[in-house]
Amino acid sequence: MVGSEARYTGAAPVGLAQGWSLDRLTPPSRLFGANGLRTGPDGRVYVAQVAGSQISALDVDTGELETVSAQGGDVVAPDDVDFGPLGDLYITEYYDGRVSARGADGTTRVVRDDLPGANGITFHQGRLFVNECRIGGRLMELDLDGGAPRVLLENLPMPNAMEVGPDGKLYYPTLGGNDIWRIDPDGGEPERVAGDLGVPDAVKFDSQGRIVSTQVGSGEVLRIDPRSGERTVLATIAPGLDNLTFVGDRLFVSGFTGQITEILGGGRTRAVLPEGLTWPLDLTVDGDGVLYVADGTYFHRYSPGSGLQVLGMLFSPGWPGYIRGVTAVGGGAFVVTTSNGQIARWTPARGEHRVLAGETEPFDRLYGVAVAPGGDVVAAELGTGRVVSVRGGEVTTLAAGLDRPMGVAFGPDGTCLVSESGAGRVVSAAGSGVETVVDGLDTPQGIAVRGGTLFILDAGAKALISVDLHSRTPITIARDLPVGPPPGVDPKPLKGLPPFSGPQGLFAGLTAGPDGTLYVSADADGSVLALRKLDREG
Repeated sequence: MVGSEARYTGAAPVGLAQGWSLDRLTPPSRLFGANGLRTGPDGRVYVAQVAGSQISALDVDTGELETVSAQGGDVVAPDDVDFGPLGDLYITEYYDGRVSARGADGTTRVVRDDLPGANGITFHQGRLFVNECRIGGRLMELDLDGGAPRVLLENLPMPNAMEVGPDGKLYYPTLGGNDIWRIDPDGGEPERVAGDLGVPDAVKFDSQGRIVSTQVGSGEVLRIDPRSGERTVLATIAPGLDNLTFVGDRLFVSGFTGQITEILGGGRTRAVLPEGLTWPLDLTVDGDGVLYVADGTYFHRYSPGSGLQVLGMLFSPGWPGYIRGVTAVGGGAFVVTTSNGQIARWTPARGEHRVLAGETEPFDRLYGVAVAPGGDVVAAELGTGRVVSVRGGEVTTLAAGLDRPMGVAFGPDGTCLVSESGAGRVVSAAGSGVETVVDGLDTPQGIAVRGGTLFILDAGAKALISVDLHSRTPITIARDLPVGPPPGVDPKPLKGLPPFSGPQGLFAGLTAGPDGTLYVSADADGSVLALRKLDREG
């Protein structure tokens, strides 16, 4: 992958049925977000991507990217990386609680698989240190020969990316404590170095021995003198910064949205890689025709001419959780499903949400959500094969025994329609059971209804299909869409880790605007597409 190419290249360009046009509203993403960074022996920056289970090597001068560990391979949800003394790449696999090592020949071995929330990783004089980014996390030295870890500290409030300083002490930030600490790698009492920060999630050192730390909450890149405590804001980018690395004296930082930024002098920055969407997942259009995009740890409004605007993210006040399904309900409010198993009503402008269902007994992998004509909230629960209906806090089962239900929509007569991704069909669901509306599909996910037409986004077939609800005749509108996993790739499950996220999974969402525009979550290449039916005169 070179230059401005996307992270995904389809086998063929998108094909459209006659009378349809396609516009790409947002550019393709080059990465699946950007998490841990480390400069390799070859001078390239190695970028871990949790959501995409991918590690890429970046030439910071040319922008050239090489996929080092691809989606569908042995490494799952890599969060941080470092190089061992023999050149092997050591990787923390956050959701699987593992540390793995990847040799120059591409072979991978598991070093340990019993480290829940394994995150920060660093070598010092041939010794490997790892911590767990979770409530009650541990800081440990791992035995490279397979012996039991040596626990330096435990019950830490979400420690993260760390490094040994010039004084020989191991410096680590804590997200839950909003501070930076240090400890002698050989043991002893920890010492607080700095506090009241912007939620620090990484610590590295410059050539002058000063701490440089990204602040995920404030979006600042801070320089802190560990001797005097003096602080300098090197740059303010945006909330969601994740890690940093030096290439010589040049400083580069990563962010959740996949941007890699070089920090220059005087607060100036240079975009090495642009930001982009990590997935995206579901989409919705409000009564004014404004498009909104759910991207897991981010939620965006789209405006023609200005693109995506962040309305909320993981560290925003009132954030309801990792958003998978969404539908606009008026007044700037949305009903959302989260990967933590809750259905909530969320108003971003007010910074507040109210859980409608799943607070005490979370659901098992919620996906699409819609509001029935009578006001009931209906959602697909993939894990149990159910479609649930919520009214006044009471949950009832609208349909059960389905094979991986994902998308939900309502027909013009108020009938609930559900995409049954595991069975390759769309069904209507009622108290009396389910009826097949259309079958012979591959992996239908997002669905939408406009007038008497059902639209289906089939992620497996990479196609957008329309079905007249009277004749039930399917017509393919678009084929070879950049949705679903790459051809021949079977992505490993992303287990998630509360409180940041529950289990994650692909979901190619679909919605229709009041003017008939169909909006598609192109989750394979990280963009949003708009398909429109042309006027006959055009």
